Amino acid sequence: MKNYSDICVIFGGVSSENEISVITGTMVCNVLEKGGKTVLPVYIGQSGKIITSPRLKEVGVFAAGEPKGDEVAFARGGALILNGRGRAKRRVSFGTIVNCCHGGDCEGGAVAGLAAIVGVPIASAGMFESAAFMDKYLTKLVLSGLGVGVAPYIYAAERGEALASAATLGYPVIVKPCRLGSSIGIARAADEAELAAALDTAFELDSAVIIEKYLSPRREINCAACYDGEKVITSPPEEVFTDGDLLSYSDKYSGGGRRAFPADIPADAEKFIENSTARVYSALNMRGIVRFDYIMSGGEIYISEINTVPGSLSQYLLSEGYSGFARLLEKVVAAAAADYAEKASQRIIRTGILNNLPSNACKIK
Repeated sequence: MKNYSDICVIFGGVSSENEISVITGTMVCNVLEKGGKTVLPVYIGQSGKIITSPRLKEVGVFAAGEPKGDEVAFARGGALILNGRGRAKRRVSFGTIVNCCHGGDCEGGAVAGLAAIVGVPIASAGMFESAAFMDKYLTKLVLSGLGVGVAPYIYAAERGEALASAATLGYPVIVKPCRLGSSIGIARAADEAELAAALDTAFELDSAVIIEKYLSPRREINCAACYDGEKVITSPPEEVFTDGDLLSYSDKYSGGGRRAFPADIPADAEKFIENSTARVYSALNMRGIVRFDYIMSGGEIYISEINTVPGSLSQYLLSEGYSGFARLLEKVVAAAAADYAEKASQRIIRTGILNNLPSNACKIK
């Protein structure tokens, strides 16, 4: 195997969304390879083990659980491939990292931080926006600071606090674990009894919750964005449907839901969603492919969530076919490399303060 790869694709993660990440990660690996790139697939299992193997590009390898592969230790400019005794048997350098992890710390800034530490450009969202938008409460605070409308909500870190506060919103409400995605743990509650049951589930999965006013009637609209090195590109909005009260995990990933792309919405609503997406993306100097989820209700449009690693990297929203997506990814990767080169050119100052300290200054007597 070559000791250099154009791109390291990281997917999986210690997350309830690990399996969805496998679908995204293997798709991206194959799209990039079809586009002529060399790819190092790196999978993080739910156990936390980090491995690589050429077979990890095949989604079927994961059907029976965590697959086998060589353990990986990241190092400056790349990674060390380890043998069975934990010793480095080979070093692989790579030019860029693409984050395909959904949920948990890996989507929430850890992979972006890893890229910064090892000195490799990342063609995905940065540390701040990854961390902020992984947390539904921080998402509300950031968007409110930017003057963007969000649905009425309450944040609670304790079950009793949540029960006591929810009535101020008026039923029905939606209960959401703060740091989970893919509709995991999300439930609609029409009264206090249903709220109590929903909170039991949410607090088993997370340490804090968001309780939102359930807006009805409601339409759920998505819009993706990325930076191609010259400008911010936004997709036409899509509308997603469910037969229930909320979009479920099945609706999103198991064929239970329906989509209309482009969405059949008024032209002014379409323009507002595209402009809002571009404005927030640009205001935070975001990078990578990001999906914005909106709710339309009662003549108002609210941003519900921002996904810094959307399912399948929103391929179906941003391109026609996989060849077009490969070309788009190439631009996103090139933009990441240019950003990194500009940052690397900035001077780092050495203050010399250590030269003025006595040699035993930090010893404990």
